Amino acid sequence: MIANSILAHQGGWDEILIIIGPIAAIVGIVALVRRRLHREAEQESGHEGETGVPSPTRGDVLGP
Repeated sequence: MIANSILAHQGGWDEILIIIGPIAAIVGIVALVRRRLHREAEQESGHEGETGVPSPTRGDVLGP
């Protein structure tokens, strides 16, 4: 009973974690997927011999 009263409603931080946790998980998953897609695009362009076009904003090489 004491543990429940200590954890619940401690200035709103527990409610913030309920919102921030899933958002952080989604952002992490999206970052992993983007990294994987970028790596696969680089491998494909390397195998086909394409040089791509340099991006003026990011400075990396983009495929056609």
